[in-house]
Amino acid sequence: MADIRTFDLNLLRTLSALLETRSVSRAADRLGVTQPAVSGMLARLREAFGDPLFVRTQRGMLPTPQAETLAPQLAQVLAGMEALLHPGAFDPARATLTLRIAATDYAQRAVLLPFLGRLRREAPGVRLSVRPVAAGFARQLAEGDLDMALVTPEMAPGSLKARRLFDETYVTLLRADHPLRADVTTLDGFCALDHAIMSHDGSAFAGPTDAALEKLGRRRRVVVSVPNFTVLIDLIRRSEVIALVPSRLAAAEPGVLALPPPLKVEGFRKILTWHDRLHHDPAQKWFRDKMAESLSG
Repeated sequence: MADIRTFDLNLLRTLSALLETRSVSRAADRLGVTQPAVSGMLARLREAFGDPLFVRTQRGMLPTPQAETLAPQLAQVLAGMEALLHPGAFDPARATLTLRIAATDYAQRAVLLPFLGRLRREAPGVRLSVRPVAAGFARQLAEGDLDMALVTPEMAPGSLKARRLFDETYVTLLRADHPLRADVTTLDGFCALDHAIMSHDGSAFAGPTDAALEKLGRRRRVVVSVPNFTVLIDLIRRSEVIALVPSRLAAAEPGVLALPPPLKVEGFRKILTWHDRLHHDPAQKWFRDKMAESLSG
């Protein structure tokens, strides 16, 4: 085993990067060094701990049981070293960093737009990088490629930290001067009109509304499916199609009218998620708090 008096503490950062990425190349990118340098540090780690630490398989580099045992202790040690080297509270007015958030089209409009206004006022040196929510967003959070993600509870693995932001409901959205606006308040009139729907790839023609209608033995006619809410609302504004949309998107939209739907359609919860490694970071905690505050007025 290694002697603490001669052990290179920089090797711990390499071990942490390897545990998170399971890849020499990605660990090298994370650390800003070459792949041979990481391979050399891995050899020194193996010698220091008297264990292979990682083995190559068809699925990539997998940690040995000893490496997995070291992981939680290593996270605590590195967090303590980071706090030791960077003491003091987060000062948003002086901060110069990039906050990376994954968000759906809906969350970009309903959550990030009000948050961005507060961010520009209170932390003008902070840049906001908004990315789409990919299937592997949890891995991106774990590997440090993202800071947080705006999703629903069903999308978030239990390993992530989470904060509830709000519960959303649906409203019927139609053109303000729609000739059949009175009909849309009845189930018969609602089902008789042409409907539009938002699906993430524009291929789905059914959603929660259709599931609710099916329970009542009813159906509607969906004539168009679009991949984002911006196009959906513009379509409603320019045609006679109607749609059920989240209520926060309908607020203050010109040229459209939001009405209660003539049936109960289950809404959804919007949450903010992040990885445990950023849970105690003062800057990230400030961002999370300000995002929640921006939604309360």
